[in-house]
Amino acid sequence: MDSETPRARRVLLAKPRGYCAGVDRAVEAVERALDQYGAPIYVRKQIVHNTHVVKRLEARGAVFVEETEQVPEGAIVVFSAHGVAPSVHEEAAGRHLKTIDATCPLVTKVHNEARRFAAKDYDILLIGHEGHEEVEGTAGEAPQHIQLVDGFDGVEGIEVRDPEKVVWLSQTTLSVDETEETVARLRGRFPNLIDPPSDDICYATSNRQTAVKEIAAESELVIVVGSTNSSNSKRLVEVAKDYGADASYLVDDASFVQEEWLDGVTTVGVTSGASVPEELVDGVLARLAELGFIDVQEVESVKESMRFALPHELRRDLRTA
Repeated sequence: MDSETPRARRVLLAKPRGYCAGVDRAVEAVERALDQYGAPIYVRKQIVHNTHVVKRLEARGAVFVEETEQVPEGAIVVFSAHGVAPSVHEEAAGRHLKTIDATCPLVTKVHNEARRFAAKDYDILLIGHEGHEEVEGTAGEAPQHIQLVDGFDGVEGIEVRDPEKVVWLSQTTLSVDETEETVARLRGRFPNLIDPPSDDICYATSNRQTAVKEIAAESELVIVVGSTNSSNSKRLVEVAKDYGADASYLVDDASFVQEEWLDGVTTVGVTSGASVPEELVDGVLARLAELGFIDVQEVESVKESMRFALPHELRRDLRTA
């Protein structure tokens, strides 16, 4: 073969990608609630962080609100996959709302850990991003005991009452590598820092980061399908750059893909965040095919089979329907 012959253009498609079990459960909860009770169904915050999913549910009759007080008294409200603080449940009860709690069970696990360690009077260092809905929900479980650690820079300002009684917890959608580094820095200050009973970063976040590391090593460019308010999607962009990709971009859908990104590129990696429907990935692949990237090779790093049951409030009503 002539050494000057250009390499064939190809796409490395990460697997696993897209919907995780918690997102699948939350979206289905809204869909089944609309089927069961009829529109409107109110949803506090975005059910998952994806603009296309939200618009599709709005078209079916879901009404998204920022706060519980915006829901008419006595109406049905779904709490998003990211979880809410106990105060939100109290507000809903005060307004006589019928609630369907679509909090991801893996987020609920972190809430339970926060309550348990607070009951034992530990200082809890919550690693996460300030303002993220999941962090607000977890912190609301034990506000007197929890301090937020937002990345490396947040470590030095932490003060605790008793260095022998300190535990760390984390938001479920963080970068695995950055969280490990943050924990190492915290342990440098607090040598007896206790780990949570099991890893707080969820299986889907970890698996998608593992998959993107594999394709990034062979890709000049990695495209991550996901919305800008999706923490786990943004982390995939960062991981792709850290593990070998020259460039990585977050796109909501195929219309965001720019032809100039592909100049001189022979291998494009594609993945998607945990709240992204597969049809959006299909659209990006179609756009890449138009631009000459027809050969698609799926790279499976980890097999997933996790499923979660629908929220119990909804299951009960579906059984009696």
